[in-house]
Amino acid sequence: MTDTALHIANACKRYQNGFQAVRDISFDVARGEFFALLGHNGAGKTTLISAIAGLNRLTSGTIRIMGCDVQSQAHQARMNLGLVPQELVYDPFFNVREVLRIQSGYFGLRRNDDWIDEMLHRLGLDDKADTNLRHLSGGMKRRVMVAQALVHRPPVIILDEPTAGVDVELRHSLWQFMQSLNRQGHTIVLTTHYLEEAEQYCGRVAIMKQGRLVALDTTENLLRQEARLIWHITLDKALPESLQAACTAQSPDFRYTLLLDDYRQLGEAVAQLQAAGCRIEAMDIEKPNLEQVFMRLTAHNGQETL
Repeated sequence: MTDTALHIANACKRYQNGFQAVRDISFDVARGEFFALLGHNGAGKTTLISAIAGLNRLTSGTIRIMGCDVQSQAHQARMNLGLVPQELVYDPFFNVREVLRIQSGYFGLRRNDDWIDEMLHRLGLDDKADTNLRHLSGGMKRRVMVAQALVHRPPVIILDEPTAGVDVELRHSLWQFMQSLNRQGHTIVLTTHYLEEAEQYCGRVAIMKQGRLVALDTTENLLRQEARLIWHITLDKALPESLQAACTAQSPDFRYTLLLDDYRQLGEAVAQLQAAGCRIEAMDIEKPNLEQVFMRLTAHNGQETL
């Protein structure tokens, strides 16, 4: 049994118009890993995910899911994968339970009601089991899509923007369910623009930019590399000229945001304020977070883009 859940080697995708969406991407995701694939819109994430799911073909390169090639062993690879797409796609002619039973049939599962009942409960859909999908809210429809992706208990789960446009209750129940599945050994690959989710749940992160991989490391290591501090201060007078270069934001009521390299520079900044006769009335220090790492690595022509 392979220890690698997802293997991607030299993946490239070039369209007929010459646009290259994926450029020589290679990485592995281990069994049981909670992994983040990040990038701004147009970075190539959706193209790569579509190739993993067998929805499009790479121009060159290899993708394997649990050791099965997505092209030459498409059926076995698909059986090992559950994909929650970003777009809301649903059948308006059936109720929730019927949809999940039909989805089970696609994977050859005739008696799957026990697992369907558990998913309905874990995703807060108990009271919607007999409701037609056309009568569900957007958030409820997304819960059904999660259940559809998990109906065959796949060892590898891809969540493409699973919490986009959903309420806090669903986010909480979804992440509890995903963490439970991950503890049971399921491999989870997450794409999201809510970077605090990736930072909280994912042990390793890949970041794409313009079709290329610009970072692949543990979340801890990426945060450690981002040594800069964001210092929010409120003063009783204007910021001294000597600190203007570090200032990234200010307001007329003497509130400033400074970007500092480390705590040594913070100490020097405090000393300069004291020398200028400035009194600090309020302050807050932001520790490095994944959003800062992401913005630095995906900055384009001096502009930071999410």
